[in-house]
Amino acid sequence: MAERLKHKILDKEHTVDVIAGPDSYKDLPRLLAQTDKETAINVLLSLDETYADILPVRLDSNSVSAFVSIMRGCDNMCTYCIVPFTRGRERSRPIDSIVNEIRHLSDEGIKEVILLGQNVNSYRDLSQSDFYTSSNTETNLAKGFKTVYKNKKGGLRFSDLLDKISLINPEMRIRFTSPHPKDFPDEVLELIAERSNISKQIHLPAQSGNSAVLERMRRGYTREAYIDLVHRIRDILPEAALSSDFIAGFCGETEEEFQDTLSLIKLVKYNTAFLFAYSMREKTTAYRRYKDDVEANVKADRLQRMIALYRKEAEKLNSTYIDQKQLVLVEGVSRKCDQKFQGRNDKNTRVILPCATIPISEHSTTTRKIQAGDYVVVKIYKSNSMTLMGDPLYHSSISDFTSDTERIKHQYTL
Repeated sequence: MAERLKHKILDKEHTVDVIAGPDSYKDLPRLLAQTDKETAINVLLSLDETYADILPVRLDSNSVSAFVSIMRGCDNMCTYCIVPFTRGRERSRPIDSIVNEIRHLSDEGIKEVILLGQNVNSYRDLSQSDFYTSSNTETNLAKGFKTVYKNKKGGLRFSDLLDKISLINPEMRIRFTSPHPKDFPDEVLELIAERSNISKQIHLPAQSGNSAVLERMRRGYTREAYIDLVHRIRDILPEAALSSDFIAGFCGETEEEFQDTLSLIKLVKYNTAFLFAYSMREKTTAYRRYKDDVEANVKADRLQRMIALYRKEAEKLNSTYIDQKQLVLVEGVSRKCDQKFQGRNDKNTRVILPCATIPISEHSTTTRKIQAGDYVVVKIYKSNSMTLMGDPLYHSSISDFTSDTERIKHQYTL
């Protein structure tokens, strides 16, 4: 953004002393020293910066979660997106530095790490290419998906990274964002299914439910290929929660094409969705190639219809949790009521529960108060489209809750 808007900032904001892009953090001392004479500017894009030497980002000093950047940039070149032009080509951190960082976070008591990247599941550590150059390191895309670039080979892939970090601490939950649907081959899905500490939430950005619009967006897949991937995820991860991104009113979108988006939302039934009206960005391929010809009022109307349908379907989905037990990682006191805690279940759905003193395990008579960072088994009694509400039953752990769940499933099948 600093690079894209620097001229507008200089023209309108005459009191600005420094304009710095995200890659210029190492240059900040020089920039600050320069402000005595003139406005200091450094918006250069680094082709190799991965922020590997920056301390992990915690949500706050008391947070039980931390963000870990594993890669940056994007090679997909979707026509509506500015990211490839502002963040550059994909480059990934060495896998050892990520493992060491997450091990450090685990030692500090962090209970959840969120892996970050503009295209997080296309991670590939090419620093290991000298040792991993066999044919089995070639990128495997989800069936029916394609890219604008040549298939990549060598190095360690996202599945290799997930494998290593999920073994660091079985009681540390792993999440990641933001992925691309093409980078969900079976080996990634199967690993998520196998490891109980990898969140069973799959973010699957669709952007549109119409193949012609997807072609104009240069997404690399059709509606049919996307639906096939959803079915594959359901086969391997039958209890996974799906989330998505959708854009209303992309260039040339007709009402008929938009109806395909609504039908996809209804078909897939997302637990969470991030919905937007299209906004043209300079320097994107769409800016050069297409016209932003869907009227603003039409975009707004379509967005509201998407929101209404999504909420309706999400409310139905969340109602299925009522009377179920969920393992909740307690994040802290609820923002709306200091007598309640909020946390998230394995599918990244927010759960509200009262502050209480509960048994330290399912069959124990010893009790202790709930606190942030605890894993608590909660029985859900109420829900809406975004939140579950429940009663805390007892303290637990990922391993204990998984064992109990598997035992109950086995008894049920018998």
